[in-house]
Order: sequence, then structure tokens, then C-alpha cells
Amino acid sequence: MSQQHERSGRCLCGSVRFTFTPAEAEIDACHCGMCRHWGGGPGLSIKAAGEPVVQGREDVATYKSSEWGERFFCRVCGSHLFYSAPSVGYFGVSAGALDDLSGLALTTEIFVDRKPDAYSFANATAKLTEAEFFAMIASSPGKE
Repeated sequence: MSQQHERSGRCLCGSVRFTFTPAEAEIDACHCGMCRHWGGGPGLSIKAAGEPVVQGREDVATYKSSEWGERFFCRVCGSHLFYSAPSVGYFGVSAGALDDLSGLALTTEIFVDRKPDAYSFANATAKLTEAEFFAMIASSPGKE
């Protein structure tokens, strides 16, 4: 894993701004129904090395979307900002909220068996089905 530099991002209206350090230079895509309903397409996120430093935190709303996950968004404009799965130590930043995506590559797709036929990514990625993803989560060292 190469050393990653701090990145910045914001919501559409600018009420929420943040900085964070990516854990790696990778973008993950999730094709689960929750991500697709939340954003109208696959969820694209970057794993953070820690929680971001947020300006405008009072405008960040949280929605507990499952037993394991929470989604964070701007309460003013609705922009997707973060996704957290605390039981496995995951905190992700929505790729679309970043000011600059240079140097990042789409490397992994999860819930590929839930992906609709309407779209595909052109580059080669690691692909996990729903069952493979949940097996990975169950065996995660951060799992409580």
C-alpha cells in the first residue's frame, strides 16, 4: 500500500466540506439494492484511513440503513457524503463528493450478482457476489 495524501471534498451546496486520508488509492463499487436506491446507480466509495475532518457537521444527517451500516448525507442539498460499517471497521467517502479523483482507480465491485444489466464498467476489477462479500465480512478481524 502506497502512502496516500490528504484529499478534500464537499457536498453540492458547499454546506459540508471535509478532508480525509484514503487508506489506499482505490475506488470500490457496490451494486446492492440499497446503494442503487440511495444514489440511482452503484455506490462508489474510497475507504478512509480514519474519519474525515468535517466543517459544517451540523448539516450532516445520518441514516441507519442496515444492521451494519450508516449513510451520511448533507441535510441541505442531499449529497451523499460517507458510508460507515463500524462492526468491520469500514468508513468510506463517496467518490462523487471528492474535489479531485486523480490517482484513484476503480478496483473492486461487490454485490455483482445484484448488478442490473443496464450498465457495466469497462476496466477489469475484482468482483465479489453478495454471498462472497458477507463471508468476507463474517471473517473480518474487526467483526464484533
